Amino acid sequence: MKILSVNAGSSSLKFQAYEMPDEKVLISGVMERIGMEKSFYTIKINGDKIKKELDIANHKEAFKILVEELKVNNIITSLDDIKAVGHRVVQGGDYFDKSVVITDDVLSKIDELSSLAPLHNPASITGIKAAKEVFKNAVEVAVFDTAFHQTMPKENYLYALPMSWYDDLKVRRYGMHGTSHKFVSQRMNEILGRTDTKLIICHIGNGASISAVLNGKCINTSMGLTPNAGLIMGTRCGDIDASIIPYVMEKTGMSAKEIDNVLNKESGLLAISRKSSDSRDIEDGIKNGDENCILAQKMYVRRIVDYIAKYYVEMNGCDAICFTAGIGEKSIDTRRDVIKALGVLGIYLDEKANNVKSEERLISASNSKVPCWIIPTDEELMIAKDTFELVQ
Repeated sequence: MKILSVNAGSSSLKFQAYEMPDEKVLISGVMERIGMEKSFYTIKINGDKIKKELDIANHKEAFKILVEELKVNNIITSLDDIKAVGHRVVQGGDYFDKSVVITDDVLSKIDELSSLAPLHNPASITGIKAAKEVFKNAVEVAVFDTAFHQTMPKENYLYALPMSWYDDLKVRRYGMHGTSHKFVSQRMNEILGRTDTKLIICHIGNGASISAVLNGKCINTSMGLTPNAGLIMGTRCGDIDASIIPYVMEKTGMSAKEIDNVLNKESGLLAISRKSSDSRDIEDGIKNGDENCILAQKMYVRRIVDYIAKYYVEMNGCDAICFTAGIGEKSIDTRRDVIKALGVLGIYLDEKANNVKSEERLISASNSKVPCWIIPTDEELMIAKDTFELVQ
C-alpha cells in the first residue's frame, strides 16, 4: 500500500512516499518558497538528489507537481495508487490523544486550535485542503505533535494558575515533538524486548524537548503551552521567570508581540553565544576558546541534565536514556557533556562508542547503571505507520 507523509508549512511542503507495511521509502523531498518568487523543489530518489526551479503558486499546485514526479518516477500510475495521506499537525489540544482520520469536525477543531499554534495549524489546514482536492479518493489522516503527550497526568500538565485559565482559555502543558518521542520510545522498547519500561527521550535539535515515557506512555515532557518552554534551544529561551516579561516591557516600552519575538527568535544559544543558534558553530567557537560559546554550551547542557535528573526521580529510575534529533544524533560533544554530568547517578560514557553521528548505537559504558543510546528519529515514518494502521 502506498502512503504519503506530508508536512505543510506556510510556504513549504515536505513529503515522503512509502510502500507499507514494508516501510520502504519510494521518494522524498521538499518544495520551498510556495507562493513566492524563485520557488523550487528538491526530490531524492534511488539515492539521487535533484533540484528543480519553477513557479509554485500555492499548495494545490505543489501537490499537482508532486503527482507528476510520482508518475514520472514510476512510483504511481494513477492518483488512486496513493491510498492515504498522513499530515503532520502541530497542535491537537486536548481533543486528540491519537492520530485520526480527517473529517469536517476534525478540520474544524484544528482550525479552532490555531490560536495555540498560529504559525503551524493554519499551514496544516492549507495542506490538508490542497491534498483533498488532488487525492480525492485517498484517506486523509491527521498526526498530531501533541497527541503522544496527552497521557500525562493532571498534576503534570496543569499550571498553578487560576483554573478559569485552563477551563476557558485551555492554558496547560501540551508538549511538542510527540511523533518523534513516540517513534524513539517504540524503537527503544523493541531493542529492550519489552514494553514495561522507564525511558527518558531527549529530542535535541534547534528546537528541543525531553519526555518521560513509562510503559510506552508519556507521563511528562519539557515543552509547555507552546514550544518555548523547558530546554534552552537554538533561538528559544526555554524556562524563565515569568515576571521578567512585564519588567522588561515596563523598562523598555516593548510590546507583548515584540517580547514574544525576542523570547522565540533572539534568545537561546544565539543570545548567549552572541554568535550563532547552530550547535556546530558553538562547538567551533569552544575549540577556539570563545568564552561566550563555552558559557552557552554549559547552560545548554545544564538544562538538559536538569530534566533528565528530574524524570529519573519521577519514574524512580530509568531503563534507558535516548538521544535523538539533529544535535542528539550528531553532536558527539553534547552527548559526552550530558552523560558525564550524570555520573552521580552511576551513568557513564563509552568515549569510543560515542564517536559517531546519526547511527543507532549504545554509547554508555558497560558499567553504566543506565544504558544510553543514540536512536535516529523518523517522524515521517511514524506518520506513515499511524496512517497505515488507521487505513487498515
